[in-house]
Amino acid sequence: MQAQAHLLGAPELANPFLSAEFTLAVGRCRRGVRIAVVREEGEPVAFFPFQRTRLGVGRAIGLGLSDSQGLMHRPGFQWDARELLQACGLAVWEFDHLVEGQKPFEVGARGSFPSPVIDVEQGFEAYLAQLRARSPKFTRTTLAKERKLGRDVGDVRYVHDERDPAVLRTLIGWKSAQYRRTGRSDRFAHARITRLVEQLFHTRGSSCAGLLSVLYCGGRPVAGHFGLRSERVLACWFPAYDTAFAKFSPGLVLHLRMAEGAAAQGLAYLDLGRGEKEYKNSLKTRDLSVSEGWVTRRHPVALGHRVRRAPIRALRNKVLSRPELYGPADRLLRRLGSIRAKN
Repeated sequence: MQAQAHLLGAPELANPFLSAEFTLAVGRCRRGVRIAVVREEGEPVAFFPFQRTRLGVGRAIGLGLSDSQGLMHRPGFQWDARELLQACGLAVWEFDHLVEGQKPFEVGARGSFPSPVIDVEQGFEAYLAQLRARSPKFTRTTLAKERKLGRDVGDVRYVHDERDPAVLRTLIGWKSAQYRRTGRSDRFAHARITRLVEQLFHTRGSSCAGLLSVLYCGGRPVAGHFGLRSERVLACWFPAYDTAFAKFSPGLVLHLRMAEGAAAQGLAYLDLGRGEKEYKNSLKTRDLSVSEGWVTRRHPVALGHRVRRAPIRALRNKVLSRPELYGPADRLLRRLGSIRAKN
């Protein structure tokens, strides 16, 4: 992990999902995790983490969970994607959140998507001023709801780095219920994902530290978020709130306080992660770009993988990119979630 530190010259590689700590944590929960080390004159110049099946299908570490993927490398390092796959014994390597600047992998991208961020490098007040100028009604309403929460329920208190594991379990319960309520697959129904989050909660490295941020009201938690922090980036991951307080928009209030806390720690930005969500569009200052797809070398396994995966990804992205399709699909999932909850 110490050898990785000198490879962080490029800003796009500063995300904690690209850290050795995250890869090692996934490796303790999943089989087939490997890290390839590229050396020049005996010195490491690049690290390539991946998950590998017995047939040689490679996937980005934490595919489906990680919001930032790619090869960690020294500034200016060049590589050939097919040669790298062959050296790693891979027929294909699939990604869904490839960071910008990974040109040898980008040739396999099937689509690029915005990943909204909140810039706080100039301080929280500068961000808040920008938010007020761009979305005055949203900012005014959110701050008013925080004041109303304090008046109607009790004193509002924010903890940027909560270390109580019991509060993490509360957040996981909220998030699990949210998944079911909205008809989504419950990630926390899988023990390995719960174990991964619990491990990362106790991780305190400089390039990756688990960060549980909590909004309390009247002495009880009403909203929380668990994410990962590096020296420059807070990667947002699992936000949720107590639905009993939904009318106060505690999740939005929490995100403003997270931005304030991140600015106080000297972070550059909060990465809200890929996905079209109204709250992300309201809070963001700009977008990064991430890609999904796969790189292959000539191999029958690669052909079979592409035949299976391409139609599924194409259909999903078509639905997500078109409001006239996404809206009805989202409402259907919510209705199904409601029926399951009643049963």
